[in-house]
Amino acid sequence: MSPALVLTLLFSLALLANVAVKFWLASRQIRAVARHRGAVPAEFAATIPLDAHQRAADYTIAKLRFGLLELALAAAVLLAWTLLGGLDWINSLLLDTLGPRPLLQPLALLVVFAAINALIELPVSLYQTFVIEERFGFNKMTLRLWLGDLLKSTLVSFVIGVPLAALVLWLMQATGSLWWLWTWALWMGFSLLMLVIYPTVIAPLFNKFQPLQDESLTERVTQLMARCGFAAKGLFVMDGSRRSAHANAYFTGFGAAKRVVFFDTLLQQLTPPEVEAVLAHELGHFKHKHIIKRIAGLFAASLAGLALLGWLSQQAWFYAGLGVAPNLPPAMGGAVPNHALALLLFMLAVPLFTFFLSPLMAQLSRKHEFEADAYAATQASAQDLSNALVKLYKDNASTLTPDPLYVRFYYSHPPASERIARMGARVQLA
Repeated sequence: MSPALVLTLLFSLALLANVAVKFWLASRQIRAVARHRGAVPAEFAATIPLDAHQRAADYTIAKLRFGLLELALAAAVLLAWTLLGGLDWINSLLLDTLGPRPLLQPLALLVVFAAINALIELPVSLYQTFVIEERFGFNKMTLRLWLGDLLKSTLVSFVIGVPLAALVLWLMQATGSLWWLWTWALWMGFSLLMLVIYPTVIAPLFNKFQPLQDESLTERVTQLMARCGFAAKGLFVMDGSRRSAHANAYFTGFGAAKRVVFFDTLLQQLTPPEVEAVLAHELGHFKHKHIIKRIAGLFAASLAGLALLGWLSQQAWFYAGLGVAPNLPPAMGGAVPNHALALLLFMLAVPLFTFFLSPLMAQLSRKHEFEADAYAATQASAQDLSNALVKLYKDNASTLTPDPLYVRFYYSHPPASERIARMGARVQLA
């Protein structure tokens, strides 16, 4: 059996396994949520009304059912790009149209691929926003605003993505067999740069950020950050309510560009002590260096992935096994090198084989959340953090009765019952 055929079989089996496992897990979650829809869990009976619990159940089930359709669509699109010849056809068409130009044709392939994928995803985004989110009262966007966001995000992606892709392709052609190391260095530098410029250049294109005006809350938050040894460039309120009723708070930026951002919806839903407790949780991530650890993990995984791609891109069976003509350099039996094909095939295939690492990554993330909760309980009130979590679960319509296996496989944050239980017996829901 040829290496190309082996890869085709492995790819097909991985795709089938992905679809089967995801469908099974989603079905388990749907059954678990539906089974407990009629009664609020005992530990939340005093704080969560039955109608809010049922709304969360219905919202969760609606998203999961639509997710099954997305799963089928994604599998079909993946097959179309690879084994059914879609990527090979577009590559050949561009070769015929533009000729074997070392940089222009591969760059055009990346742009066309991204554009087609974006068009495929448009109906999905529209349905999620204007049907599911609308039905449950979360969507605040008008079609005009949605289209404006789409136009701005497309322009930003083009302005940033095309030059970056061109530079990556040039490095792949100009730096020999170690192109993957140079590309990794470029990607890491770009990622760090985006951490600095995103808060001040890109995010304001989509949302308004106003300095926090509440003086008492500002003082409370400032004192908390001082106790935690954390410095930020500013405290900002984002007009999240313009698009959604969901609430959140986050840190953004890197180094001296760090910012604390509150959704206006969060400030409307929580009391100042509860806001302080939520912020203390976020500070816990910095205290335990979770952000740095995740960045380091991303750097390591990217290096390993690009090193693997550096080897695979030289193997004719890698291309043939995924449904495209190799187009390797003449010395390797090909015609015209096209590194864009290698990048796209790797991007399409690797998630199938790394999907089963999801439980490990989710477990690590939940561990970090528990650590951040524990830190928050030492810097603010565990009672306030507990109350804030309950409000956020209620207002965001998050289910309180997830399937345990679904949690272990997917949840980056622990379920509410586990988080509150970990805070200790002294915490009583108010």
